Amino acid sequence: MNDREGGPTGLRERTRRAVQAEIVAAAMRLFLERGFEATTMEQIAGEIGISRRSLFRYFGTKEDIVLGDHAAHGTVLRAALEARPASEAPWPALRAALRALVESLPYSPQDFLRITIMLHASPSLRARQLEKRQQWTELLVPDIAKRLGATDPMAEVRARALVACALACSEVATETWVRSNGTVDMEEVFDAAVAAVRG
Repeated sequence: MNDREGGPTGLRERTRRAVQAEIVAAAMRLFLERGFEATTMEQIAGEIGISRRSLFRYFGTKEDIVLGDHAAHGTVLRAALEARPASEAPWPALRAALRALVESLPYSPQDFLRITIMLHASPSLRARQLEKRQQWTELLVPDIAKRLGATDPMAEVRARALVACALACSEVATETWVRSNGTVDMEEVFDAAVAAVRG
């Protein structure tokens, strides 16, 4: 066994990721064409020419297919936050990191809107999305706590509050954008929401 990049373990992992990416791409096409609830795991498996059993080795549920990369987005968000200047205040750093995440998504604005509408229309997807968003909080708090200063005994508490508020403001901006059918500026709505929180 070899876990170096070019070894068997590395090759297996790259192959697995490639298959997962193919499954996600095919499933998203079907979800957008037919609707999330109307699309079955059997149809997704058939779309890419694998058995239903093989599909379940990669994803346990349809929700996992849609939101499987949502957890990965948390690591992208953390990296974007950590890349900000250490002297930058928490709010601007969080705003910039959230913007970097949106810009990194491999979707056209139209497809991103359709995917987000689908997420908001399905109770099961919404519940899983919010659960994964909570994981983002854990990833972002350490950086924000550092920005608040090591001498602050309440740094972690304040960091958790700031991150939770920033993610909530992001959610408000996204919901407003969806309700407007993509016509409002998400950044403007985010800034307005943050301004309301900060008083």
